[in-house]
Amino acid sequence: MFFTYLRRELRRRRKAALVVASGLALGIALVIVVSSVSAGMGRAQEGVLQSLYGLGTDMTVTKAAAPAGSDAQRPRFRFDAQDDGSGGEQSSDRVMVRGFQTLAGSTVGRVDAQSGVADAVGGLSLEVVKVSGAFTRGRFEQGEGGGGQGFGRGGAQPSPQGRVEGGGADFDVNSYSVYGTDVTKPALGPLTSSKITSGRSFTRSETDAKVAVADAAYAKEKKLKTGSTVTVKGTGFKVVGIATADSGDAAADLYVPLKQAQTLAGAKDKVTTIYVKATDSQRIDSVKSEIRKDVPGTTVTTSADLADTVSGSLSTASSLAASVGKWLSIVVLAAAFLVAGLLTSSAVSRRVREFGTLKALGWKSGRVTRQVVGEAVVNGLVGGALGIALGLAGAYAVTAVSPTLQAQLGGGGGEGLRGGFGGPGREAAGRTLDVALTAPVGLTTIALAVGLAVAGGLIAGAFGGWRASRLRPADALRRVA
Repeated sequence: MFFTYLRRELRRRRKAALVVASGLALGIALVIVVSSVSAGMGRAQEGVLQSLYGLGTDMTVTKAAAPAGSDAQRPRFRFDAQDDGSGGEQSSDRVMVRGFQTLAGSTVGRVDAQSGVADAVGGLSLEVVKVSGAFTRGRFEQGEGGGGQGFGRGGAQPSPQGRVEGGGADFDVNSYSVYGTDVTKPALGPLTSSKITSGRSFTRSETDAKVAVADAAYAKEKKLKTGSTVTVKGTGFKVVGIATADSGDAAADLYVPLKQAQTLAGAKDKVTTIYVKATDSQRIDSVKSEIRKDVPGTTVTTSADLADTVSGSLSTASSLAASVGKWLSIVVLAAAFLVAGLLTSSAVSRRVREFGTLKALGWKSGRVTRQVVGEAVVNGLVGGALGIALGLAGAYAVTAVSPTLQAQLGGGGGEGLRGGFGGPGREAAGRTLDVALTAPVGLTTIALAVGLAVAGGLIAGAFGGWRASRLRPADALRRVA
């Protein structure tokens, strides 16, 4: 009897039911779109941070920043003087530790021994500056009555009336980044954020081998391929693989085994960055505190710290989705629930004779209330189905358009920035990445939509049921009279 009456009433009042369902559908659709866009923002931000950290890394440990005003290491280049005027080319390589801040290699073991740390691996970030060119000796031209003669060491002293012509120096400066990676632990470190697209990666036995993996962009610029040889400070490295960054810029132009990087920089048993994997994502904050306490003189940076340094349109859109979008969804959804409840209550008022007659025939107030609530729940489910369809269409439209957002890394002033968290081969500050926005819809979002639909129906039914329970058979007789 319940379902028969329910079906008949819904057919009779299709327009009213459609109005209630449409209001709920709009609110639910907005919730789905905002939730999916927020999820897309989260994925985009994770992609940006992954380009800094590498897969599987929960935090990095670096040496604490040196006090302001301390003496910094400076690169120095020395060239031999040439007296023959041949202008032969000279070159000099300078391999510098990125940021000039290193940690002892033993620190990796100390970090790895901390409670809550699943694994830790060290790496050495280097910057190579190559200066090459030639000096050309100038010639001294005398004034009237004087002849020209060579000017330089061993030459005649020039008269005050003469002048030097020609000569000079022409030097080219080329810099690139090299990252020393621990080949025995390939699952951690920045190389994991790149995919080997040609050749192979390092093997665990190549701890001190003269081999290298080149970033795809750098390999294209220098015309490198698998099997090529690249020279760093007079040492030749065989390129065994080409790596392409999954997102953003690559961590370094060249990757070499850690021991080779330490030899190049004269930094035996030194690392610049320690990459840490926690045993549980819920313990990251506690692990960070323990490392800072037990390993003094270090800066520990988590992905949450990095997220605070991401600015640009990605950060702005993420803030809007998290704050304005969330509250807008709540307001619209609350309004939809209220309107559905009022419309249901109004519909009950127009059915006074009907419900009064049913009570006169023996229907209890509870049965009438259940009938009204049942109709409202069905309306809510219909609204939920429509809302899910509209929400999926909106999310698909966002993904299809894929608007491009910019993420600017750095500038947040966090201690991770001061300590050089970006670590391997680059400065994070001032970098800008373009990120395509998507709007993925997960099963959790669908389940939330269904729950909202049922909740909307129950709220509307509560309004109508309360109104129906107050009706008396006498109310119906008065309407008939």
